[in-house]
Amino acid sequence: MQIQKLSLPSMGCGTWAWGNQLLWGYDESMDDQLQAVFNLCVSNGVTLFDTGDSYGTGRLNGRSELLLGRFSQEYVGLGKENICIATKLAAYPWRWTRQSMVEACKSSAQRLGRNVDLVQMHWSTANYAPWQEGGLLDGLADLYEQGLVKGVGLSNYGPKRLKQVQKKFAERGVSISTLQVQYSLLSTYPVTQLKLKDLCDELGIKLIAYSPLALGLLTGKYSEQGPLPKGIRGLLFRQILPGMRSLLACLREVAQSRNKTISQVAINWCICKGTIPIPGAKSVEQARENIGALGWQLDASEILELDRVAANADKKMVQNIFQTK
Repeated sequence: MQIQKLSLPSMGCGTWAWGNQLLWGYDESMDDQLQAVFNLCVSNGVTLFDTGDSYGTGRLNGRSELLLGRFSQEYVGLGKENICIATKLAAYPWRWTRQSMVEACKSSAQRLGRNVDLVQMHWSTANYAPWQEGGLLDGLADLYEQGLVKGVGLSNYGPKRLKQVQKKFAERGVSISTLQVQYSLLSTYPVTQLKLKDLCDELGIKLIAYSPLALGLLTGKYSEQGPLPKGIRGLLFRQILPGMRSLLACLREVAQSRNKTISQVAINWCICKGTIPIPGAKSVEQARENIGALGWQLDASEILELDRVAANADKKMVQNIFQTK
């Protein structure tokens, strides 16, 4: 069977944020607004959209993929042929055979109304159920061999596990297209400590940076004086904000000199580091903000200063519990 190779655009729009929205406070009146977000992104060259089959669960089962599929079908403007849809399949406890992953991806494709371009393992089970992972990974490779997807990727894998999976896939002639990790100025651990960017470059894998704005901490919209988000997110912000004053000041200075916003500088930093950031957007205003990070680059001195200040921040983002070594 002739398998069409995956070609990734330079920046993604993280529909993982839409997934969170679908779980908290979503109602159908937002659909038109989300369609406008999608249209604006594609018409401005942002054509990689990342979602997951676990986004929109319970009564909203699969809602994120359903919406994304509908938006893709209804879009009629420039760049439609370049739309690339990536989804992450959850390593649920009841998924442990290769066929369960094949069926999961087929269900995602049915919700999307089209084949998935890039299928990804949402997280590794190595930290708690290593016996489960072999079958799931075999299922990912099966999807590629059967021509149901153009590429396969991983999420939250460290260098040790990545090498093992790369070897496993290579024996079947399947390459890993992408690795998705939490990466931002407040979460440099995957690159600085785990050295994942170097390994990905060596293996020809694109590194995708999720949460490039650190849940909003790197937008400049929040301060120690408040108001802050409610719940666990607010508690986390209270812990981190006092230790990132210098970083916010540095971001603000660079943003002013560039006539950009703080969030645009933070996203551009991720791009300059050779990653594909996938910032979330649930309003046209947020989408425009993200798009403003494209078409220019920080210079070497600005990157070095941001690196220095970020490294000295007292508090960093909490790492994903599924991130492996």
